[in-house]
Amino acid sequence: MPARLPSWAWVTGLTTGAIAAVAVLAVQADQGTKPTAATSRPSASATADAKPSAGPEEEKEPAAVPADSGTGRRIVYSLGQKRVWLVDAGEAPRRSFEVWPGTVSPDPGSYTIGTRTEATTGSDGVQVEHIVYFAVKSGVNVAFSNAVDGSSPPPAAPDAKTGGIRVGKGDGEALWSFGTTGTTVRVVE
Repeated sequence: MPARLPSWAWVTGLTTGAIAAVAVLAVQADQGTKPTAATSRPSASATADAKPSAGPEEEKEPAAVPADSGTGRRIVYSLGQKRVWLVDAGEAPRRSFEVWPGTVSPDPGSYTIGTRTEATTGSDGVQVEHIVYFAVKSGVNVAFSNAVDGSSPPPAAPDAKTGGIRVGKGDGEALWSFGTTGTTVRVVE
């Protein structure tokens, strides 16, 4: 009867072989061509007043948290500025970004995040993720979310009832991490 190898010997052999294969591939990858980023530098003729446009996820100087937005750890949503702030317990804004509101807006006041959904289809038919529900108005759920593909929503038809407040993809991830169930959402004018 032939001798049988114990299972630990098989596992050790397979692990050693896998490590060797990864090491060989890493050496080959290191010796290959490397991609280079194209860099563009402003020319000497660039005007001094030219300014790049800031997208929803990038801005030079964040807007100040509204004075009437409460205290403590909270999410602040300004209807007029179409902007959200994630404010920590020490009153410091951790992040601020522009949003694209739906056609149904919550009334100013304090709300609490009750339900969170990882992904679904929005009322506008767009695949969304990081959905954080905090209010209901006129039978429409109001929630922050971001499009899975990172796009901003097209303007909704005036008669459509959409309560989704769309945010940029990176902002949606930050809001999802910050806005756990029970987190206060303060809506201001």
